Amino acid sequence: MAISHQHRLSSRLHLPRRFVPAPRVTVDESAQDTATASPAVAAVRTTDIAVAGLRVLLGFVFLWAFLDKTFGLGYATASGKGWVDGGSPTKGFLSHVDVGPMAGTLRGWAGEPWADRLFMLGLLGVGVALVLGIGLRLAALSGTAMMALMWIAEWPPAKHLDSGKPTASTNPFADYHVVYAISLIALAAIAVGSRLGLGALWARLPIVRDHRWLL
Repeated sequence: MAISHQHRLSSRLHLPRRFVPAPRVTVDESAQDTATASPAVAAVRTTDIAVAGLRVLLGFVFLWAFLDKTFGLGYATASGKGWVDGGSPTKGFLSHVDVGPMAGTLRGWAGEPWADRLFMLGLLGVGVALVLGIGLRLAALSGTAMMALMWIAEWPPAKHLDSGKPTASTNPFADYHVVYAISLIALAAIAVGSRLGLGALWARLPIVRDHRWLL
């Protein structure tokens, strides 16, 4: 009876199992390298570089226009007729607007000091913002406004000027002004300033954190 009782008691006792340490997890560096070098990651990096390259190139378009019109580098602006020489960046273009719904208004703006300053400030600001990758939202807003006014000034839908001469328009809607505007909006939407730019540092500035429209 004692043996039977002892057997029943021992069967009810559950002794703690011996502690078994958890297996050590090792990191397979070769697997990490394989994942990093995967086609998907490589494609993302290539896309980042391509989009950042578009941003810098488009910024140079605006920045070069500012430099040429300021110093008369002999391309769109003849030497000696730059802004620093007393020339007007808007007079040559706006004074020849002969077609479109704002033709008279735009001709009235031609050569006005305020128009020259706003136009040149826009070119410089958008150019610097795109090249450095900072303030892309503001650059997209001001750059799109500039492109819209220039599109209206050239008025691609018209086949002939008011004088009857052909406008040389090749497309009634999608000219380079539209392409530039859409590109500016796309670049600001995907925030490519941090890719090959100073966008990440810019976003950490206190004034930018408090005013997100400055991103």
